[in-house]
Amino acid sequence: MGVTALLMAGGKGTRLKSRGEKPLLEVGGKPMIERVIEALKGATKVEDIIVVVSRYTPQTAAFVRRQSLKVLQSPGKGFCLDAKYAIKKLKLGATLTICADLPLITSEFIDEVVTFYEQCKKPALTVTIPQELYAKYGLSSDYVYNYNGRNLIPIGVNVVDGKRIREKYLDEEILVIDDVKVAVNVNTPEDMRIAEGWLGGRIGEGRATS
Repeated sequence: MGVTALLMAGGKGTRLKSRGEKPLLEVGGKPMIERVIEALKGATKVEDIIVVVSRYTPQTAAFVRRQSLKVLQSPGKGFCLDAKYAIKKLKLGATLTICADLPLITSEFIDEVVTFYEQCKKPALTVTIPQELYAKYGLSSDYVYNYNGRNLIPIGVNVVDGKRIREKYLDEEILVIDDVKVAVNVNTPEDMRIAEGWLGGRIGEGRATS
């Protein structure tokens, strides 16, 4: 089974204190969104890529159009609401949603997530990482929730059966990973520094046992 990837690129990125649009900020000499696009293109489980932008990211929209990628204008109301909007509007089936600010994500990891989704037999999947692992590397987090006694952080990668998106409640599988590197979500200047450090080989592999 293949999925449609919604690359979410409509956020303001105010905490980065940059004048440029967040998806276009460079990590290792390349825009973050370009790194995510490369990972999606290399994933065997991804059949199509659609970049979801907003009024806050017009330059990002122009950038991806130059790469001949499909672009959808969203209301710009946040990750979850914009993803639901796109899924409903495009009438999608199995859909991978992924943030544009995950510059260290890999094709292999994306394929592993989709494979796990296929095997779990649930309509929704959220990928998370333990808070203590994030904190170990000094990474920032917007949202932490407790699941079975563990404090987890959603990394910005989800899979959902789009045909069931209008249902009020969906049975959800929680995938807990231990690879901090692929989960580096760049929200602050310090997050950017850490991502640059991994790309430059100045930080270790980032995988630990939780």
